[in-house]
Amino acid sequence: MKKVLVLGASGGMGYSIVKELCERGIAVIAFARTKEKLEKLFGAEPNVTIITGDIFRVEDLQAAARGVEVIFQAANIPYADWEGKLAAFMTNIVHAAKEQSAKLAIVDNIYAYGRSPDKKVDEAALKQPHTKKGKLRLQVETIVKESNVPALIAHFPDFYGPNAESTILNYTLQSIVQNKKASFVGNQKIAREFIFTPDGAKAIVNLALREEAYGQNWNIPGAGVITGEEMVQTLRGITKYDKRVSTITKGMIRFLGLFNANMREVVEMLYLTEEPVVLSGEKYERIIGKLPRTSYEEGLRQTIAYMKAQQ
Repeated sequence: MKKVLVLGASGGMGYSIVKELCERGIAVIAFARTKEKLEKLFGAEPNVTIITGDIFRVEDLQAAARGVEVIFQAANIPYADWEGKLAAFMTNIVHAAKEQSAKLAIVDNIYAYGRSPDKKVDEAALKQPHTKKGKLRLQVETIVKESNVPALIAHFPDFYGPNAESTILNYTLQSIVQNKKASFVGNQKIAREFIFTPDGAKAIVNLALREEAYGQNWNIPGAGVITGEEMVQTLRGITKYDKRVSTITKGMIRFLGLFNANMREVVEMLYLTEEPVVLSGEKYERIIGKLPRTSYEEGLRQTIAYMKAQQ
């Protein structure tokens, strides 16, 4: 793998994928909408070529994908746009991959699994999404699989990490870094799973380098589960933050949804804060090797350091 394209390079997972590829000496085309942000993130990286464009314009994607072997799909759009646009932009990505005879490595979430029993979810689990967004993710997965493009789909839990700004946990971290009153989304006593984006990037790049990984789904867990209370306590040790951290409930999000379309869309996904889906990484470790797993303490330490450096 000598040259690749990363879509959504300015986002949380996209940023970490670009960094991981650069560390391995692989030439990267970093694609997103905003040139200024891409230059700020990757301007000093000699292995990175910056290209801006619109994921809804297949011509932009085709131009960016010229000569690449793998397209890493880490782009996303606001929840409120999923119903009308998610399938459209994935169809564009598939067309671009076909034209260039490129493979696809797709960053996906856990929504398509729907509710799960009290056990770790492996790749053989039947996908029975009960939410609108879960059904849309499964629709997109079907588009990819029916395209006959060599593709791997990596399912991840919620992200946190450097430059991972559009995440549920970043809302808490940003307030703590600024020493403001902080809030945590969901019951702080329920243990949930998060993944440090550099770990996720290492895992998906490892998969992309293996021919046998394509044509399959892969579940990539984090460093175990952690309650909100445990996470807040860890953050206090790192930052000396001493303010109370309140809880954001489903009712609060529902109220905000009266005025904000994206908040309205968040409500149905809050079941994941009450009935967490926890992934099994057994298949990855059996076939690929040991999963990258940074402890929450170290991952949060690195994330906080990055956020402070950006202030």
